[in-house]
Amino acid sequence: MANDVRDPDESDDAKKTRELIAENIRRIEEMLRFLPLSDGAVADLRTKIALLRTILLEQRPPAFALVGRRGAGKSSMVNALFGAKVAEVGHVRSQTGRGRWFDHKSERGAISVLDTRGIQEGSAPAEADGAKDAIASIVVELKRKVPDVILFLVKATEADSAIDADLDALERVYAEIEREHRFRPPLVAIATHCDVLEPKATRLHCADEEPKEEVDEKIARVAEVEHHLETKIKERGKLGPHLVWTRGVSTYLSFKDDAVRADERWRIDELVTTLFKHLPDAGRGTFVRIARVRGLQEELASNLTRATAAICAGVAALPIPVADVIPITTMQVSLIAGIAWLSGRPLDRKAAAEFLGAMGANVGAGFALREGARALIKFVFPGAGSMVSGAVAFAGTLAVGAAARAYFLRGASIEDAKRAFERKKNEEDVASSSPPSDRDRWNIN
Repeated sequence: MANDVRDPDESDDAKKTRELIAENIRRIEEMLRFLPLSDGAVADLRTKIALLRTILLEQRPPAFALVGRRGAGKSSMVNALFGAKVAEVGHVRSQTGRGRWFDHKSERGAISVLDTRGIQEGSAPAEADGAKDAIASIVVELKRKVPDVILFLVKATEADSAIDADLDALERVYAEIEREHRFRPPLVAIATHCDVLEPKATRLHCADEEPKEEVDEKIARVAEVEHHLETKIKERGKLGPHLVWTRGVSTYLSFKDDAVRADERWRIDELVTTLFKHLPDAGRGTFVRIARVRGLQEELASNLTRATAAICAGVAALPIPVADVIPITTMQVSLIAGIAWLSGRPLDRKAAAEFLGAMGANVGAGFALREGARALIKFVFPGAGSMVSGAVAFAGTLAVGAAARAYFLRGASIEDAKRAFERKKNEEDVASSSPPSDRDRWNIN
């Protein structure tokens, strides 16, 4: 829903890689009209091409509106998501002078945050904006851009303190978004500072090292806060339907010279997973790069792999000998570049091609042989040849994706990546021993 925002600092290599990927996707789309497939299968391929375009070409910073009173931990939440100091934390006075959208950045990407003046703030913020109140300041910014998700932050020790006024403010925020954008974002309710609940000395982030009865006591207190917060929100008919998650968390990070000195975050991975689930595809890739939750990186990389494999299988089914060799090869290189990008590396097609070369003959020379074999099969057996050719392209691309995930996401060596390639290729060869229908062959689920 938020505006597309490209990184002005993106390298020339990354820009050229995007241009090459865009050109290849355009060529693939032109080829679709020649595919000997049903209308349903072609439509399915168009959906997968749209997914590739979104992940590889149209990524933008995810947009979050952080709403909560002063001291709720909005800036700490941003730092917790990055695992680094990107937002200044106000320990005494309100740090956020006016509601505004701005991008918190690291080398892995940016998050677009509507960092608001604390509602019900008790003192003038460090930066005044002249708005008559905090909500008026927020409303001005909501006219400019709509958030993908709203995070409502309440300090765990204050969840029963004047929360009705906080919820009144949240209702005003939702009303303004609906009026301006005809959209009501998912609502994530977060009780922050759970680490200070009694027994205070019990560390939730190191629960295995603490006495079980004390951990249980503290988690029970967290559950009470969660229940109260969720109940209060669901009592509001205008807010309840949009609530997707309620949890207590700890966002505590301490820094010295911008380096992490202490990390007491708790349940942040759960929060990240929830936010990922409710983000549009255009914001997911950037988000997983920043949050570095491997399971989410693997999920998105697997989706990218299976979509690319389906497209390569479709191109391989073209009844024109050798016409698919360059598109399939470039799509596989684009897949590797995309997985490397999800891991936090720059988008670099040259590095992706070098990865294939470093994999050795099994992937390098072997691909050339398989491409030639597929062209020959289609020339000699134009009907059945397309089916065999598609199956080979599908299996080979899945194997390339498996190798790239092992190397870039799990830190495997080139030798281990080769083994991952061979294992996946053998699995797919066995699975494809019985010819599938064209619909099954293009299914990524």
